[in-house]
Amino acid sequence: MALSLLRKLMVGLLVAVPVTAAHAQVVGEVGVDWIGNDIIVEAVADPEVKGVTCHVTYFERGVIDRLKNGNWFEDPSNNAISCNQTGPVEIGDIDLSKDGEEVFRQGMSLVWKKLLVTRIYDKPNDTLIYLVHTRELTDGSAKMAISTVPLYGQNPTWKNGKP
Repeated sequence: MALSLLRKLMVGLLVAVPVTAAHAQVVGEVGVDWIGNDIIVEAVADPEVKGVTCHVTYFERGVIDRLKNGNWFEDPSNNAISCNQTGPVEIGDIDLSKDGEEVFRQGMSLVWKKLLVTRIYDKPNDTLIYLVHTRELTDGSAKMAISTVPLYGQNPTWKNGKP
């Protein structure tokens, strides 16, 4: 936990990180070994789709692992995501293109690696798709996960009318 705070302070002080669209709240922290490596679970409410919350997990290396393996300022690109309806769905002004829209971004290293959650609207199936992946400056990462929130039969409220 202290390492997480230290990492966030270093990132905040040394790198101009854009403000994320959504705010994450740590809801779980599971120790996986005796050297301080943890799996962090965060809740991320979609800022443009009220009533949808995603739970994102990622791996955070401990101090002993960082000393042993070097590469002090980076965590692995291992992520998982699960999104569900957690209240009445109200959809704001969302991007309806096939590229989707970034919902959440968090630094996974000092400069180069970011964990991203992107929302894509699947109009033919009336479903929201949430994709979690990492973006790296030097190499793309093939590690990803998706979660879907079906809107069919939910009668969501669209602020600007149904697309």
